[in-house]
Amino acid sequence: MDRLDRRTLLTAAGAGAAALSLPALSAPTALAAPRDRAGAAAATAADMRSTEDMESVHASDTPLLRKWFRDTYHSIEVLTTDFGLTADKADISGSAPPVPSKNTSPTNIGCGLWSTVAAAGLGVIDRSALRRRLDHMVGAVEKLERHHGFWLNWYDAYDGSVLTTWPENGNPVRPFLSSVDNAWLVTGLRIAADAEPRLRRRIARILADADWSYFYTPYDPADPVKGPGQLRGGFWTDTGEPTGHHYGALNTEPRMASYLGIADGSLPTDHYWHMLRTMLPEHGQEQMPGGSYTTVDGIRVWNGHYTYRGRKLVPSWGGSMFEALMVPLFVPEPEWARRSWGLTHQRYVRSQIEHGLQEEKYGYWGFSPANIPSGGYREYGVDAIGMQIEGYQSSGVVTPHAAFLALPYARREAIANLRALERDFGAYHDGFGFRDSVDVRTGRVSDFVLALDQGMIAAALAQELRPGLLQRPFRAGGFASRVRPLLAKERFSI
Repeated sequence: MDRLDRRTLLTAAGAGAAALSLPALSAPTALAAPRDRAGAAAATAADMRSTEDMESVHASDTPLLRKWFRDTYHSIEVLTTDFGLTADKADISGSAPPVPSKNTSPTNIGCGLWSTVAAAGLGVIDRSALRRRLDHMVGAVEKLERHHGFWLNWYDAYDGSVLTTWPENGNPVRPFLSSVDNAWLVTGLRIAADAEPRLRRRIARILADADWSYFYTPYDPADPVKGPGQLRGGFWTDTGEPTGHHYGALNTEPRMASYLGIADGSLPTDHYWHMLRTMLPEHGQEQMPGGSYTTVDGIRVWNGHYTYRGRKLVPSWGGSMFEALMVPLFVPEPEWARRSWGLTHQRYVRSQIEHGLQEEKYGYWGFSPANIPSGGYREYGVDAIGMQIEGYQSSGVVTPHAAFLALPYARREAIANLRALERDFGAYHDGFGFRDSVDVRTGRVSDFVLALDQGMIAAALAQELRPGLLQRPFRAGGFASRVRPLLAKERFSI
């Protein structure tokens, strides 16, 4: 079955349906990382480095990071069609100009929007170009068919029509509304509105009907399986049928939809506490969690954690980098919740580094869903830091965007890792940025760039070169008054 989108239903059901709560509730009862494994105190001290140190921009690296951004943004420019939508991917292996794929998704379109704002903020394009490009892109979004105020999962990037067959093989595509993919388009639109005041009224009209309660199943204490207080993965619009799962795991990328809904008031704040730090101890999962029950805002919460290589953290669903670290590109979780979100993000990165360098001895690290170097697409991750019993395997495939996501937490290691991928495998395209993935065991490098991964790289570089540039819409309004107080109350058991 074709992937609907890696951020929603990778196989429409089963193992690929990321961060599910229903299976959880019904399951049966290059630089080495720190070498002093005996001292937990030393590791904790490293984890708790000051935010200022983690986010500092070193002048000696700035020209390189700016070059990486310019080339990455050029790939976004190439992926964006004359119609104004950023396509899913392009093959950059040939000598001819790359041709964007026919398909695009709400996430891809959001990536195009925020990457364009980042390009202006970093001086790669001027103000007039920003205004012109955003106007064109928002105009394309206005033409797209929507249902319940939200966008379908696949459109033709060249004319905006809804895809009914998959371009690569002709298989049918059911029209689907994805909660998480819509979150990334709303994110891009909010960033565009913040950057260009002339667009604010248009974007406000676009977003006026995007009510996140459509995806929400209210909490039912009498039956928390049917009423978990969580978001559905989505709905098929041809029948109105919902997915059989909810997004239950907290430390996964769907929490962006949760934050957006809490911030605009369409979701109750208690939704945050009904998401899972780990599955309950009696339910099948990757490891038996540590932790205990606690009560927050009158809600009983299982405050669980995993332990990996002596390090306590809150797991994601599959163990991939973008699940944990895409959201804080925009929402300042480490700043607002330094001893919970800030600490688990730091340890998550360290776990990915140690998996690649020490556990598997690949010599490189950074594992996240991406293009298969030899063709196709699959999830990559570190199985041990994901809840799913048969989670995402690293399989020797390193994904550059994962290292970029690590920049705020392990800057030197991330840059060294990326330099090594460029030097040892030719993983960098001088003009389009990093190719999507590298099999470091065989040396095979992907022929493709993907809009999502380039969009994450662009956002990560923007945050490193101009901290807060893309975060402004998520530091005010309902994010400040509703989301931030929730994160301030968070006390992970780590």
